[in-house]
Amino acid sequence: MEAQIREIEGKFHPLRTKTLLDGEFDKNNLFLSIHSGAGGTEASDWAQMLMRMYMRWAEKHKFKTEILDMEENEGGIKSCTLKISGDYAFGYLKGEAGVHRLVRISPFDANKRRHTSFASVYASAEVDDSIEIDIKPEDYRLDTYRSGGAGGQHVNKTDSAVRITHYATGIVVQCQNERSQYMNKDVAFKMLRARLYEYYQREKEKEKEKNAIAKKDIGWGSQIRSYVFQPYTMVKDHRTNYSVGNINAVMDGEIDDFIEKYLHWQKEA
Repeated sequence: MEAQIREIEGKFHPLRTKTLLDGEFDKNNLFLSIHSGAGGTEASDWAQMLMRMYMRWAEKHKFKTEILDMEENEGGIKSCTLKISGDYAFGYLKGEAGVHRLVRISPFDANKRRHTSFASVYASAEVDDSIEIDIKPEDYRLDTYRSGGAGGQHVNKTDSAVRITHYATGIVVQCQNERSQYMNKDVAFKMLRARLYEYYQREKEKEKEKNAIAKKDIGWGSQIRSYVFQPYTMVKDHRTNYSVGNINAVMDGEIDDFIEKYLHWQKEA
C-alpha cells in the first residue's frame, strides 16, 4: 500500500503544481533572456552555465528550445535569448527572472581564488495577436547586421540579423537565428510585443514596479538565488529560503523543486 501511495502521489504531484499556474499567460510559450553581469570572464561562463541549465530543464520536460540570439565573448556568453515552447512554459519559468549569483573557485584564475559572479535572467510570455500592442514606425529603430557565430557561409555573407530598439521604454530585442532577415524580423517583433506587454503591465502596478527586475543592478544585494560551489555546495533561493546541496543536479536542470516552492510562495505573498 505504501508503494502504491507513493506511485499515486508521483502521478498527481505535477497536477497539483499545475493548479498554481492560473495566470493569464502562464500556459504560453516563453522568451528567456540571460545577461552576464559583474565578474568579467567568470560571469560570461556563468551565463553560459545558466543557459545550459534551462535548456536541460526544457529537454527533461520535452519542451522545444530555440536559441534566438547569442552574443559570445571570452569564456562564455555576454547574452542570449531562448524561446522555450510547451504547455505552461512561461508559468513554470516566470519565477526565474532575477539576478543569479555564483560563488566558486574560478577555473580562469591561476591562483585558484574564490570568485563571485552574477547573471540576470528575464522572462516574458509570448503573446498572441489578440493582445493589442500598438507599435508605430516612429516608436522604434530597426537595425540589420551580419550574424555572428556558427551557421555556415550564409550568416557571414548577409545582413540577416535584426535588432529593434524601442525608444520610449529603452527595450532592445534582437534575433539572428532564422535564415532570412524577414523571418528574424518577425520573431524580433514577437519578442518586442512580449516585452512591451510585460512593461505596460508593470506600469499599471506601481508597487510592483519598485521591485521590477529590470531596475535592479546585476550585482550585490539584488540576487534571487545563490549557487555556491566552494567552500561547500548549496543552491539557495532567497525569496523562499529553500535550499539544496546537490548543486550538480541543479546545474543539470533539476530545478523543479525551486519552481514549485516559488509558485507556492507567490500565491501566499
